Amino acid sequence: MKLPNKLYTYQESTLSKLPKILSIVVKKKDISLYELYVVVQSDFQDIAEFIEALTCLYALRKIDYDFELRRIHNAV
Repeated sequence: MKLPNKLYTYQESTLSKLPKILSIVVKKKDISLYELYVVVQSDFQDIAEFIEALTCLYALRKIDYDFELRRIHNAV
């Protein structure tokens, strides 16, 4: 995960991308990972960076993932 430091600015860090993901999840209420990636794809260098951001949000309990439906269905 890229954190802001001497090498990476805040805009290049993973932290700057978290609000973008959260705003989309709040608007859609129930979205698959693929649908979410298609929407925010231009903000990420690759899928690994996207997964890092999702993992961070999940660990912080800002999003909830339904493993049966395979959808993000709640944002706090």
